[in-house]
Amino acid sequence: MTRAAGDETRRRVAIFTDETGWHTRKLKEALARRGFEGRCVDLEQCRFDTGAGPSGLVIPGFGRNLPLAGIVRGIAGGSLEQITKRLGVLHALRELGVPIYNDARAIERSVDKSMTSFLLHKAGVATPQAWAIEDAAQARRLLMRETAARRCLVLKPMFGSQGKGLQKVGWVSNEEGGDASGGQTVPLPDLKSVGGLAYLQRFIPQPESEQAPGFDWRVMVIGGRAVAAMKRVSPHWVRNVAQGARSVASPLLPALAQLAEAAAAALDMDYAGVDLVPDPASPLGAQVIEVNGVAAWRGLQKVTPFDIAQAIVDDLLARRLGVPLLVGAAGQVCQIGSGVTRSA
Repeated sequence: MTRAAGDETRRRVAIFTDETGWHTRKLKEALARRGFEGRCVDLEQCRFDTGAGPSGLVIPGFGRNLPLAGIVRGIAGGSLEQITKRLGVLHALRELGVPIYNDARAIERSVDKSMTSFLLHKAGVATPQAWAIEDAAQARRLLMRETAARRCLVLKPMFGSQGKGLQKVGWVSNEEGGDASGGQTVPLPDLKSVGGLAYLQRFIPQPESEQAPGFDWRVMVIGGRAVAAMKRVSPHWVRNVAQGARSVASPLLPALAQLAEAAAAALDMDYAGVDLVPDPASPLGAQVIEVNGVAAWRGLQKVTPFDIAQAIVDDLLARRLGVPLLVGAAGQVCQIGSGVTRSA
């Protein structure tokens, strides 16, 4: 599809989201600082229409044109058919030459926790052993073996997020960091209640107390580089900010950066929120438990001076669109040919 170089639509970037708020506002502001316009678009409202124009797609807010690029901020839940169509729109835009950040393939890899575990394992990234089993008898036999070894597993929804629906099964100690001899056996629920499939990940326990509650790390990776980190601190073993964990500033340790960058690369992501748990037995002192392809960063932004939204936009423009930056002697970062500047 041909678009004139001077057409104003060439400066419009679609922000795909099912809800607007803090994140979309920050992305719009970051785009505006570079001389581009961000327009929020719900993938639910996008449609295939092979008679509507050369592209065969209709993207609300863009008329017969296509966006210069797209940033995926959120995809609403729905039926298998609805999700397939929404991801199909992202696939189609890639086929039409529109860079999507992250594209549908990366999102599919990260949303499917079993594929995430497989790809991390394949790449040699430290991650807890995991299983995805549909056969209930096989799942029960696995749990019996793990329970006999006094191991705890975490049963997770295959497509869950924000720490919702997690359950401990197998040998669950009375205290997370306590003596493994004190605990109870928790059986698997009926697999029909969890979508007919058991995705199980071995639990990594941590010593903790009222004075020193447990934590994990969230590391943000943008353009292949770890840029910021925080601890998520909570007395509960589920340490998502959405579940009440506190965001605490944390240095971006070299080992954490190495693991997070390797995890994002394994899933071929433009940007990723990588969750890691401390593990003294692991060579780098931590293991990757999840890789988020549509990562929120509000909690992290509260505890770091690094401008995450601006970094996402700058990486999209420079690496995916070839729009370079110039750094002037006065510490100004200038978009070539735009006449737009911002403080570095």
